[in-house]
Amino acid sequence: MGLLDELVGKASSMLGGEGEQSGLVGGVMEMLANKDTGGLGGLVQSFQEKGLGGVISSWIGTGENLPVSGEQIQQVLGSDMVQNLAAKAGIAPEEVSGKLAEFLPGIIDKMTPDGTIPEGGLLEKGLEFLKGRMS
Repeated sequence: MGLLDELVGKASSMLGGEGEQSGLVGGVMEMLANKDTGGLGGLVQSFQEKGLGGVISSWIGTGENLPVSGEQIQQVLGSDMVQNLAAKAGIAPEEVSGKLAEFLPGIIDKMTPDGTIPEGGLLEKGLEFLKGRMS
């Protein structure tokens, strides 16, 4: 889990996150890297199933990121995932959706710099991105 922890730490600091936000970023990164939940592709599918495919496509694409509301995040992720992320971050579940609406578009955008969902491992792509930012 060291590689994931390193990636989460770097992503959190890039996003200006400390404490609870760092925990939330960690939870999101785990969700995006988790093959059991479908990872980023599974998240894209969930957005599409809820009628929000255009929103997440804007985050993956190279243009401007469309906004999303906390209610839409709650609808896409479901209460179990929101509660899981809240527990990881140490914040109330009611706050998680709003915070995710703020920074999830940026995370997805930065993890897909060429406008496509990465083939291969998301963690590797994330590390490549972060290494490029730090050099």
